[in-house]
Amino acid sequence: MALQIGFLVFPGVQQLDLTGPYDVLASIPEARARLVWKTREPVLSSNGLAFTPDTTFDDCPPLDVICVPGGSGVGKLIPDDATLGFLRAQAQTARYLTSVCTGALVLGAAGLLRGKRATTHWRYHELLAPFGAIPVQDRVVRDGNLFTGGGVTAGIDFAFTLAAELIGADAAQALQLQLEYAPAPPFEAGDPATAPRAIVDQLRAQTAATFAEREKIVATAAARL
Repeated sequence: MALQIGFLVFPGVQQLDLTGPYDVLASIPEARARLVWKTREPVLSSNGLAFTPDTTFDDCPPLDVICVPGGSGVGKLIPDDATLGFLRAQAQTARYLTSVCTGALVLGAAGLLRGKRATTHWRYHELLAPFGAIPVQDRVVRDGNLFTGGGVTAGIDFAFTLAAELIGADAAQALQLQLEYAPAPPFEAGDPATAPRAIVDQLRAQTAATFAEREKIVATAAARL
């Protein structure tokens, strides 16, 4: 029987949050990867790339893996009862509940992070605690059947970590070699601990308004739990 893997796709999804782990997990033999949303109408990512959902909330089968990516559209998902209800229902039977980047905040709004160790994009890390999560500064964090990845590109590391759980370490390494995943970035600027302080401060300033908006949305959602 095919392994059912569902990726939530929504307006404003971060493209690489979705396509990084999708490419890894959809390469697993016998896997059936789905793009799940309320309708099958195309949606645009945060950078304008169009995705066409192939499964709706209403016709989605029980999933073995649920993956919630992040993106600019997360702010509208956090208070969205239809999305949160779908995630809660699927989480009751799923083998693995997962997220990438700020997708963790959506799981939190659904009440699925309480008492769980989790991570998200470094800029929004402090927004995990209001949902009762135990924030962990790491690229991939596992707590039981919950797997959370850090920001954007961490979704690829998360996917290989999960693949090793699903099909074994040797098969996961074969996938890594097939995709030639051997990152060698030209700068040590991918983490606030290693990036130049001026660059970190610049990005904090650029995202201050978005952070403040999400902080208010999270506070409202956390109060509902």
